[in-house]
Amino acid sequence: MSQWLTNPVEEMSDTHLRQAQNHQNQLTKPQGSLGVLEAIAVTIAALQKTQAPCVNQAQVLIYAADHGIAQENVSAFPQAVTAEMVKNFSTGGAAICVLAHQHGLPLQVINMGLVSELPNLLAVEKHIIAKGTNSFLQHQAMSAEQLMQTCNIAKNKVDQAKSDGCELLIPGEMGIANTTSATALVCALEGIEPEVITGAGTGLDDEGVTHKINIIKASLKYHKKQLITPLKTLQFLGGFEIAALTATYIRCAQQGVIALVDGFICSVAALFAIKINPQCKNWLIFSHQSAEQGHKMVLERIGAQPLLEFNMRLGEASGAALTYPLIRSACLLHNDMASFASADVSEKLT
Repeated sequence: MSQWLTNPVEEMSDTHLRQAQNHQNQLTKPQGSLGVLEAIAVTIAALQKTQAPCVNQAQVLIYAADHGIAQENVSAFPQAVTAEMVKNFSTGGAAICVLAHQHGLPLQVINMGLVSELPNLLAVEKHIIAKGTNSFLQHQAMSAEQLMQTCNIAKNKVDQAKSDGCELLIPGEMGIANTTSATALVCALEGIEPEVITGAGTGLDDEGVTHKINIIKASLKYHKKQLITPLKTLQFLGGFEIAALTATYIRCAQQGVIALVDGFICSVAALFAIKINPQCKNWLIFSHQSAEQGHKMVLERIGAQPLLEFNMRLGEASGAALTYPLIRSACLLHNDMASFASADVSEKLT
């Protein structure tokens, strides 16, 4: 059942927030001189209810699924690439694998339903809902039961990460045509016209983007009467991996695990998570603003300030993984820098 999605989340401690800010003000630097790094450390201290914030125990979790809407030629890449990339994740060849290895992060891939059959692969778990979603041009993407099954899989993965001692989770996605799904979702939820927000995804030309817009517009028109709640909208227009991300962000907040939000797809999932359970926003750190056309607008709707802008549009949690060492640095600076008193350094003249 879906009731758990609206259960309360772990609250931020105002007491620890004030204590952490006071601590920052005593460190051997001009107040505020570390900018966003200070805000990150103070926020994490308040979330973790500690004066020694820590994100050393982190994991990468990639949800992979195929989309029926790919049948409408909305992607520059064939649908077979989803399964091929899952194999690439398994053998360590993808960008996220390189970054996870660099930072010593365990990486797990969840196969939630691909069109192509795959054998058992290292670091890939099978939790098959179906062989991809239906094309939402004239069908609901998934049933209500499939949506809840997807959310519950994500819940179990977060619960497992928490029991393993995870302090920060880095979720990501893989699914050809998922920018089409994500764009349709945010258009339906926020009342945005597809022409305003639809981007090139994996590399469509102008003609391809126009076709993608037309498919999204037709789908929104067809399902208009059904798109009455965030969960219904996920059911009719979403993907298994997008729904799993949405549930992951909510469950992380309920379990007291910080979640790093990646690019456009993940930010749309985060927007839905916040609409379903508004308090989960406190537990989300938005890693970067991607080159995908609609990402900036989604971040603005959330009220999120991304840490980086590297013109990336890869997905698979790559942008989020790049920000992980910055967040570790923020915590280390907070914990290990000397104070003016301990270092015998003169403070600012009053």
